[in-house]
Amino acid sequence: MAEVASVGGFVQQYQVVVDPSKLQAYNIPLDKITQAIRSSNTDVGGRVVEMAETEFVVRGHGYLRGINDLGQIVLKSEKGTPVLLRDVARIELGPDERRGLTELNGEGEVVSGIVLQRFGQNALDVIKNAKEKIAEIAGGLPRGSASRRSTIAPI
Repeated sequence: MAEVASVGGFVQQYQVVVDPSKLQAYNIPLDKITQAIRSSNTDVGGRVVEMAETEFVVRGHGYLRGINDLGQIVLKSEKGTPVLLRDVARIELGPDERRGLTELNGEGEVVSGIVLQRFGQNALDVIKNAKEKIAEIAGGLPRGSASRRSTIAPI
């Protein structure tokens, strides 16, 4: 197996909702928020790059692991007292921009995956390995989900 490309579902992301009046009260420009998050996270990436009628999703992973980590980012210091991101913004977990959806037999939306086979690999071995991996994670999937009723079919 080379990889599994997922389709559908929601990708979670951290969202920082800034309060403009608090920014003004602390005399912090909006671009300082972006700069502080990036420097605290050493994050790289972007959104979607389109080249030759193909979309490429560009992503980077940083060191921040949760809402509390984000809230502790220091924006500036006033007379020895730090002004933290949580002092000027609400930080929450929300959905990222959706890149597609799938549905199954008219039953509604489902999350699916496309298993990509490397050139020269035995198709039966790839299918066997994919089925084993699905069986391994099945216990963590919601009851009655289409994922528990997995179907693997060569294209």
